[in-house]
Amino acid sequence: MITQIPQLISEPIATYKLRNILASVDTMSCPHKLNFHLHTVYSDGKMQPEDLMQQAIAMHLSNLAITDHHAIAGYNIAKQYLGHCISQSSNPEALPTLWSGIEVNASLIFTEVHILGYGFDPDHEAMQPYLQGKTTAGLDYQAISVIKAMHLAGGLAVLAHPARYRRSPEELIPAAAALGIDGVETYYGYDSSDPWKPSPRQTEEIRQLAESNGLLHTCGTDSHGFKINKRL
Repeated sequence: MITQIPQLISEPIATYKLRNILASVDTMSCPHKLNFHLHTVYSDGKMQPEDLMQQAIAMHLSNLAITDHHAIAGYNIAKQYLGHCISQSSNPEALPTLWSGIEVNASLIFTEVHILGYGFDPDHEAMQPYLQGKTTAGLDYQAISVIKAMHLAGGLAVLAHPARYRRSPEELIPAAAALGIDGVETYYGYDSSDPWKPSPRQTEEIRQLAESNGLLHTCGTDSHGFKINKRL
């Protein structure tokens, strides 16, 4: 029997693995098992990528993604750091799996939203407009273009925090589903509570909308501070 060690996953083949992980997400998944929404100093966060990974390892996370805004440098540094930890560990199976991630501004039914990308190839040409550290414009700014780019690069696209926008989740989620989005950030702490926990009312509303539109669920703390288990 071959023992599988943690991987630094970004290749297209990872899509199937990632779908299986997200299919199991529930209200208890985040922040102590999974965290698919984290920021570093390479966008608007305060953590160095190495510090973020140290916390993820100490917390025994199984899967995580760094989702800096329009930037991949934090992920690349964390990937290198985790690779070093794997090479030095006597128990690499216990280390987390780090997925490529990003958060992209986009227009969905004339509303600016954020779309999270996971498991994509950062070197794929389709993703390059979204890795320049700033919001795109024109056709690249349209949600359909962002979703298509993430899919072409072998990844999944997820609507971030659907209850934080000018339009309601009831409007945005079906519209995103119609464009081929894969999931929604169902479990999110809208009140920035400490300790972090998903907001019950919004979670139930979004969970039902996701289910009725055949979408996957994700969860994340949206950390911008010095701790990955809370938002600020």
